[in-house]
Amino acid sequence: MILDKEGNVTTVLQENISLSKFLANLKDMYPKIKNDHIIVNLFSFSKLTSNDVLEFLELSDTHRKTKKSFVLVTGKVSYDEVPDSICVVPTIQEAKDIIEMEEIERDLDL
Repeated sequence: MILDKEGNVTTVLQENISLSKFLANLKDMYPKIKNDHIIVNLFSFSKLTSNDVLEFLELSDTHRKTKKSFVLVTGKVSYDEVPDSICVVPTIQEAKDIIEMEEIERDLDL
């Protein structure tokens, strides 16, 4: 598992591993990154479905309750294919933009 920390944002990525193993590793690593906004880069997975993305929902919900952002990045699944409760975007830049917008919303207490 590769962690790239930039300020209070941690980007998580992994190559050559199954999605279930990646998710297990992410849950194990979570206590170390729980205070950061999290971007999960899923580009290394060649096959990804909306059901695969939903595997992250529990962790996403837990993290968002702490007033931190949790964003999945993949071009394989559109945000239209998943519930609004999980954030999916096609690029890392859009993930950073989402985090910035959510920070502003939290600051304005919206």
